[in-house]
Amino acid sequence: MPEDRDWEAYKVPPTRTPVSERITSVPNPVTFLQTVFNYVVDAPVTFVREWIERQQAKNKFYYYHQKFRRVPDLSECLEGDYLCFFEAEAQWRRDRMVDQEIVEIVRERLGACKQREGPSQFQNCAKEMEQLVQVTKAYQDRYGDLGVHGNARTCLMKQKHRMMEERKAQANASQ
Repeated sequence: MPEDRDWEAYKVPPTRTPVSERITSVPNPVTFLQTVFNYVVDAPVTFVREWIERQQAKNKFYYYHQKFRRVPDLSECLEGDYLCFFEAEAQWRRDRMVDQEIVEIVRERLGACKQREGPSQFQNCAKEMEQLVQVTKAYQDRYGDLGVHGNARTCLMKQKHRMMEERKAQANASQ
C-alpha cells in the first residue's frame, strides 16, 4: 500500500463541532418547573409508596391461599334469616365449583395416563379410571338433575328425597 494517499478520493469526514450552551442571566423555566415538580409532587408520592411497600413486605398476603370460613348449611339457618340463606347459597356455589374442578382434574389425569400408556391403557390406568368413576358418581349424586339454575335449596331437597328413598328401601328390605 503506498504511503501517499489520494486525499481527494478518500476525504476525511468533517469534525463535529460541539454546540455551545447559551448562558444567560435568566434561568431556564423548564428546569425550574421540573425541580418544583420533583420536590412538590414526585418526592412525597415516592416516599409514601415506598413506605407502603415496606409495610406490605412485612406481612405478605398470598391470595391463592385464601381460606373462607365455613358458613352454616341451609338446613342450619333459622326461618327468616335471609343473610344466612345468602351465605349458605354462596358457600354452596363455592363447593359446587370446587367439586367441578375436582372432576375436571381427575378427568385430565386419566387423559394424561391414556396418552402416556397408549395401547396398554386399560391395565395401567385402571386406578385413574376407578377414581374418575367414583368422583363423577359422587358429583352426579349431589348436583345431577339440578340444571343450570340449581341452587342450595333444590340441592338440599334432592338430598332429602334421596335419603327418604333409601330409608324406604331399607324398611322394605327388612320386612
